[in-house]
This record gives sequence, structure tokens and C-alpha cells, in this order.
Amino acid sequence: MSDIVEAVVFDVGRVLVQWDLRYLFGKLIPDAAELEWFLANVVTEEWHFEHDAGRQLHEMVAERKLQFPEHAHLIDAYATRFSETIPGRVPGTHELVERLAGKGVPLYAITNFAAPFWAEYHPTEPTFRHFGQIVVSGEERIAKPAAEIFRLAANRFGHEPRSMLFVDDNAANVEAARRLGWQVHHFRDAGLLEDDLGARHLI
Repeated sequence: MSDIVEAVVFDVGRVLVQWDLRYLFGKLIPDAAELEWFLANVVTEEWHFEHDAGRQLHEMVAERKLQFPEHAHLIDAYATRFSETIPGRVPGTHELVERLAGKGVPLYAITNFAAPFWAEYHPTEPTFRHFGQIVVSGEERIAKPAAEIFRLAANRFGHEPRSMLFVDDNAANVEAARRLGWQVHHFRDAGLLEDDLGARHLI
């Protein structure tokens, strides 16, 4: 039998908010095949992850523009229009956050998010007012699924891993948390999360 959940810890991207580089670059690259090539070779999620992990944006952009000078304007768009990769909320999860908060459940988050992009985005989302603390990879220069970020978060949140439920859409992140003793929910949609939270008597 699982331990009682004292706190719920959310991922942000693709759990609370929609995120995809296509939301921005689909506006700038009308040809579908060219768009897929660009996202597979130039502004890739793997490259973006370096920024999430703390690498400086100006270094990344300058290096990439040397590699792909014909795409310099698009690489600049990554740096200046990142908010357009977040078109809105993931349906249903914010309502669950409100219900958890209404029940007095302590809420936290661990997010892979570049520090300057987070500073720009965080104030625009009122749901974050319910979160006691949010550990941001770009600020810590440690990204999920590294064990260090989960250990840092557990220490900062003040709860034992076994007493926290970690919610993330990324299987590697979920497995990393599980190995460290966290209770976990591999997020697919708000309906399944609602069922899990209900089964744990959290909502």
C-alpha cells in the first residue's frame, strides 16, 4: 500500500501548459516538410534542452547561427518569440490544481524551463499562485531526469519523496522520480489524473 500523499508536485510543460516548438515555427515555415527538417536539425528539442539545463542563450544562438547561417532569422525567433511556443493551458489540469488547492493540499512544481524564458512566462500564469515553490532547471542548472534536481526539490519542499506525488508527461522523468522513492503519475490527460487523485482521496 502506498504512503499517504502529503503534497503534489507538477511538471509544467505538457502537463499544465501546452508546449511545442511547432506552435511558433509553424507560423514562420509554411512548408510542412521544411518545418519538420528544421525542427529535426536546427532548432531541435534536444538543443532547446541545453538552455533548460542552464546553458546561456546568447552562446547557443551565436553557435547555431554559425552552423546554419541561412536560418539565422529563425534562430533569432527562438530567442525572442519563445512565448509563442506556449499557446495556452493543457485542458483540465488547472481545474484540478484549483480543487487540490481548495482542499489545502500543498502544491509544488519541478520544471525544465530556461531561466530567462521562465522569468518572462511565470508572471503571466495566475495558477502558479497556488504553488509553494517551483524548482526551475535553468535557474538550478540541473534538469530532469537528473537525480540531483529531485533531491534538491525534496529538500526544498520539506517533504519526504515517498509522501509526494510527482506528475510528469515524460516517462524518463517519471522513472527517475520513482527510483528515488517518489510516488508518481505518468500524465496523459486530465481525466486519468483526476481518477488517480480521486483514488488517493486528494480531491
